[in-house]
Amino acid sequence: MREASFVKQNKEKWIGFENALNNNAKINPDDLASYYIQLTNDLSYAQTYYPGSKTLLYLNSLASQAHQKIYITKKESKNKIVSFWRDEFPLFFRQYHKTLLYTFLIFMSAVLIGVISTLNDDSFVRLILGDYYVNMTIENIEKGEPMAVYKSGSNIGSFLGITINNIRVAIIAFALGVFFSVGTVYILFSNGIMLGAFITFFYNYGIFEKTSTIWLHGTIEISVIVIAGCAGLVMGNSFLFPKTYSRRVAFMKGAKDGLKIVVSTIPFFIIAGFIEGFITRYGEQMPSVLSYGIIFLSLFLIVYYYIIYPITLHKAKSIIKTKTQTT
Repeated sequence: MREASFVKQNKEKWIGFENALNNNAKINPDDLASYYIQLTNDLSYAQTYYPGSKTLLYLNSLASQAHQKIYITKKESKNKIVSFWRDEFPLFFRQYHKTLLYTFLIFMSAVLIGVISTLNDDSFVRLILGDYYVNMTIENIEKGEPMAVYKSGSNIGSFLGITINNIRVAIIAFALGVFFSVGTVYILFSNGIMLGAFITFFYNYGIFEKTSTIWLHGTIEISVIVIAGCAGLVMGNSFLFPKTYSRRVAFMKGAKDGLKIVVSTIPFFIIAGFIEGFITRYGEQMPSVLSYGIIFLSLFLIVYYYIIYPITLHKAKSIIKTKTQTT
């Protein structure tokens, strides 16, 4: 069938559905579901026979609006917050694992640049971390307390200040994705180079093992900044690569998905802030077994929740869906 004939045949149905959605008309849920099924069938047909056409862009946009309408009218669970972190977010995040991998590679490339640059140029660490911080750390090293900076301030004050600052950095990493992902890449690179310069600075002074104290909170903190960077790339890439959607619809979807990813990081930033405020200051007196236990547990928590659990949950849902369809 020619595209013109396809449009003529379904035009009235699409316009009627669009008007109902835009006017916020109360549509019977069964009718809404029926219209949505017809619309997705038309969309699949257009994707097959009219790729790249204006008809396909229009149907994509209309299907997106219909999906949101169905989602809003769906009865919400009383335990919405619990179900978000337990089911909704892990299943949703599975689709962005590849983006997370790219984000991780960008960050680690920056860390490597920081390491190599500091090894080959003693002044590089001052350029990145600043003279004040470097001089203060050298004084603390000479006093035999290289981690003294983490012992300053009250526990609660440090916890609140660190948590708020970490969340601010995550929001910035996400928000700068609006500049075609370039802003997010800059945040990832600057933080990665800073981390590489920092750990190499300690290595040059022969106290690399002392960095285990920093990783008590840094394991979650750094990991979640990478995840926030992933959120920024999701938003920025949605505009650069809209696929079959219009750029406006693709960007709105990307921004919504990115924000959801950022929200998921808040509990982890609170955990990292708590560790830095209440535990890191005692890291040097802590038994190595306990110290490394906290580090590996933190790493496992991040890897499990953002990588392993989404894959496992997605497979389980797929198996249930397959069994339901065959019965």
